[in-house]
Amino acid sequence: MPPPSKKAVPSALPDFRFELEAGHPRLAVCGVDEAGRGPWAGPVVAAAVILDPARLPAGLNDSKKLDAARRESLFAALEASAVIGIGEASVEEIDRLNILQATMLAMSRAVAALSTPPAFALIDGNRLPALPCPARTIVKGDALSLSVAAASIAAKTVRDRTMCALAEIHPGYGFERHKGYGTAAHTQALLRLGPCAAHRSSFAPIRKILSPPA
Repeated sequence: MPPPSKKAVPSALPDFRFELEAGHPRLAVCGVDEAGRGPWAGPVVAAAVILDPARLPAGLNDSKKLDAARRESLFAALEASAVIGIGEASVEEIDRLNILQATMLAMSRAVAALSTPPAFALIDGNRLPALPCPARTIVKGDALSLSVAAASIAAKTVRDRTMCALAEIHPGYGFERHKGYGTAAHTQALLRLGPCAAHRSSFAPIRKILSPPA
């Protein structure tokens, strides 16, 4: 009697299997991810990345598993070796459309910004944005696909830089530290200063401050 089969053990790092299934490198395949859906302030930023299999930066991984210095280093390596498109949706668009639709818009803009039109796109998550090419979603794609991991690094790095720039325009909120997320320090700054133009007025904590109960 044959021994029972073993369950496949997931890879500790993202790999290239989804890209190969989609026809890369014969066809240009991009990975797409976003940064900034949850924060109370700042834009949502998306990135699309087409990797060169012969010039893969070592250590590509889900951006959440990397510190800021490592993300910056990997982003510099990606800028030198990959095709990158960046798209964002503004605070005004987030408030007008809602954060999900604004995220889809940022992803569409990131793919449109690629200098090489992709033949296929791998999208982190479970929803497809409007794209000019076929695509598939991958839940937790930033931990599974190298191209999506690269996109997560690019989106996070660009958004963090944006929040540091906003910290200079709107001092006192600590954007350079918490990047707009709902930390205790951010809450205290909001209670002290009130919201600024960088805050998402449609988000409940900001809306509550803007329209306190009578």
